[in-house]
Amino acid sequence: MNKYRNLLFALSFAVVFFSALVIGVVIGMKYHYQAARVPVVNAVQNAVTPAGEKLNTFVAALRTMYVDTLNVDSLVDDAIVDILAKLDPHSSYIPASDLEEVNSQISGNFYGVGIQFSIQQDTVNVVAIIPGGPSEMTGIKPGDRIVNVDDSLFVGKTITNERVLHSLRGENGTKVRLDIKRNGVDTLLHYTITRGKVEVKSVDASLMVSEDVGYLRINQFGATTYNEFVSALARLRDQGAGKFIVDLRDNPGGLLDAVIAMLNELLGRGQMIVYAEGSNYLRSDAVADGMGSFQKYPVVVLVNEFSASASEIFAGAVQDNDRGLIIGRRTFGKGLVQQQMDFNDKSAMRITVARYYMPSGRCIQKHYKLGQQTDYYLDIYDRYNRGELYNKDSTLKADTTKYYTTHGRVVYGGGGVMPDIFVPRDTSYYSAYYNKVFNLALPYQFAYQYVDAHREQLKNYQTWQQAESALKSDKVVEKFVANVKQKHGFAPTAADKKCMAELQRWLISYIIRDARGDKDFFSIITRDDKTVKLAVEKLSDLGVVVK
Repeated sequence: MNKYRNLLFALSFAVVFFSALVIGVVIGMKYHYQAARVPVVNAVQNAVTPAGEKLNTFVAALRTMYVDTLNVDSLVDDAIVDILAKLDPHSSYIPASDLEEVNSQISGNFYGVGIQFSIQQDTVNVVAIIPGGPSEMTGIKPGDRIVNVDDSLFVGKTITNERVLHSLRGENGTKVRLDIKRNGVDTLLHYTITRGKVEVKSVDASLMVSEDVGYLRINQFGATTYNEFVSALARLRDQGAGKFIVDLRDNPGGLLDAVIAMLNELLGRGQMIVYAEGSNYLRSDAVADGMGSFQKYPVVVLVNEFSASASEIFAGAVQDNDRGLIIGRRTFGKGLVQQQMDFNDKSAMRITVARYYMPSGRCIQKHYKLGQQTDYYLDIYDRYNRGELYNKDSTLKADTTKYYTTHGRVVYGGGGVMPDIFVPRDTSYYSAYYNKVFNLALPYQFAYQYVDAHREQLKNYQTWQQAESALKSDKVVEKFVANVKQKHGFAPTAADKKCMAELQRWLISYIIRDARGDKDFFSIITRDDKTVKLAVEKLSDLGVVVK
């Protein structure tokens, strides 16, 4: 039973990750691979085949001949989904209702009111205000609760994340009225907000983790990621960084253009970044032009089993060119490239058009069978069951063909990027209580409630270290345990003592994030991260600091 509980906790992130993986590696909007894209698009536009004529006749017959009234458009959508389900695991159909949300993940912006929110006790709570967004200009504050939207009640069991996004996002320049309940104010506050552009950041954190090592955490590869990446590197260099850690753990991928441009900053002239090729897709190579500003700086890349697609291109190019070390666990294993095709009804299809290959010639796409997508995504369970997340020797090499890096080191394809240095998952603090509270998201809820009750006090601390010390003195872990006991009816046992220090670390981190922002949050997280510590240690062996 404990093993099962641990599996649930270890894989709790998987549902969100696989939803995000629809991003994949998507051909971008700039100059890369344009020559290869044209034949693909033209082929679709110009193709008139017997099969196509048959489908057109079939749909026309349904519209004009069927005995009852049909929603033919809905049937066509279902048919497209069913056909794509028989192909590879990454070809997908995106309904019109979802396309804006999906595209915003890689476009780097969307139009809305500009808040981060959390639904607690059937109410939308404002967790943070996105800098530069419309809400910042109108005076909405963290801790506010949205009660009405456009004069309609907006609380209760029907409130979901999807409904909130649908209500608060919209076309640029449109207005939405929010009625707000604020602590300490007896009456509702009324705001009319004009929706505007809201920037989506790809670089979650950029900070110094030692005297000369800068750290960047990238959550995806979108249209703005390259600029964010270069700006963050430059800022860290100005702060004294001569070596860098690029953290791609849990990064599901994104735009091919973005990752190519980023790698161009690190690799020397003529070094291969990646190439792509398919049956109907002319081979196209991406090669560094030698103009990058960070070619000589030592680099370590952090990856894990949820690093996929564009993340794997980044790690694979660094590894195959012997540009730096890869530390962590075997990556997801997605080596397929999708191209998005938009339909007239504002839905879209992302269809796999090519495989991408690392500089050594390997493709890191893991094995799949056409139409068996469930088995494909359950691969992570197989990795867990055979102990791969905890023991390097249990890692399965789907492709035993040997490929060679620039310096002659052996690498393999067929199932992700194998790190140069393996770091197992740390389960030393796992316990039944720890797993249960996180699976129920109770630490996140408690952190928000705590901040809501101590918001002004937490703002007064000059540094996150002062806030951390105060939270320890306030015994937040004991308060959390009492809160869980009162509201949910369970408590830790003697066997759960081993998890309390780790639980305290996360509680304090979440509280500080909600009160002070992401930078302080990541300052705590990276300080105690064993993989980051190992990366700092290994960087000391990777050459002289470049100034």
